[in-house]
Amino acid sequence: MASWGAGSWRGRVRRWRPAGVLILLALSAAIGCDRKAETAAERGPAEVRALTVAARDVPVRFEYVGQTESSHLVEIRARIDGYLEKRLYKEGGLVKAGEVMFLMDRRPFAAALQKARAQLAVQEAKLANAAANLARIRPLAAKDAVSQKALDDAVAQEQESRAAVKAAQAAVREAELNLGYTVIASPVTGLSSQAAKQEGSYLTGGAGGLLTTVARIDPIRVNFSISENEWLWFRDEVARGRLVMPSTEDFEIEVALADGSVFPQTGRVSFSEPSYSRDTGTFLVRAELPNPAESLRPGQFVRVRMIGALRPRAVLIPRRAVMQGAQGAFVWVLNSEQKAELRLVTLGDWHGEEVFVSIGLQAGERIAVEGVIKLSADMPVKVIN
Repeated sequence: MASWGAGSWRGRVRRWRPAGVLILLALSAAIGCDRKAETAAERGPAEVRALTVAARDVPVRFEYVGQTESSHLVEIRARIDGYLEKRLYKEGGLVKAGEVMFLMDRRPFAAALQKARAQLAVQEAKLANAAANLARIRPLAAKDAVSQKALDDAVAQEQESRAAVKAAQAAVREAELNLGYTVIASPVTGLSSQAAKQEGSYLTGGAGGLLTTVARIDPIRVNFSISENEWLWFRDEVARGRLVMPSTEDFEIEVALADGSVFPQTGRVSFSEPSYSRDTGTFLVRAELPNPAESLRPGQFVRVRMIGALRPRAVLIPRRAVMQGAQGAFVWVLNSEQKAELRLVTLGDWHGEEVFVSIGLQAGERIAVEGVIKLSADMPVKVIN
């Protein structure tokens, strides 16, 4: 009997277990629904921070990659043939205008000058003699005491001697110039390069006489390029009234260095190429900036910012207010019933931590800028600012 009773009890438990589980699950679901309803009722409207859209004139800047260059690069060359005697400047250092950089062996040129001056003295003596001879013959010729040929010869001799003096004077001047060319100085203030020739080298004047270069860096130039697509975009924005551009010369130029710091001096556009490059499809723009501390050096890559353009009555909103969906960018607009309304927008370019809105928003509308991730369509909202 005991054995049968126990087996019968286990069978009843196995037969009733599924029904009991279903009852427990139903009770749990009912309790969960009640709790969710209570949570939703307690939660109420979504709390957001809002912003009233305003249209205003916004100054804008355009940024490009640029490279610095010297505003005046001078090649220091020998003008005469001769031996280099001494280098006086420090390679890579700053040289002043008029500072002597090289000395050539001046002895051959000093001797040539002395010789030219001696030749000038000889010709001047001959001229004096010819002039005296002409002075004696002229009165005699007037009295027919000498032939006309004698007078003509005396006049020709005097003129020839005068011409010879002028040639000798030119030779002296040339010898003085050549002697002066033995002292090679910098015509500008700037940074010097390494010397291409060393003491004792034989120099040839002209193209083969390059000694070094001097780069003027105050002011300094910055070159950058604007592509054809960018230029067409500028023109389209201006035509639509969304952008006001100053004349090229009225753009202020700001330069940011590789470490992100901003160069303290600003400049102006000094030149723009009138035609596009066939190789790159861009046209060159050049600006000049004061560089009194000489902290900018030729060849540096910098960020060039053109300042002076204006977006009239632009709509500018924080970037954090913009969401991305399947249909594109959108924002949450707070309607008159204080409910969230999804609004698709067309964005323009970024402006720091804000972005321009070309289409989709009107001045006076309110949008959610914080707490937007938890919003859905027609959700009641509460603005906390």
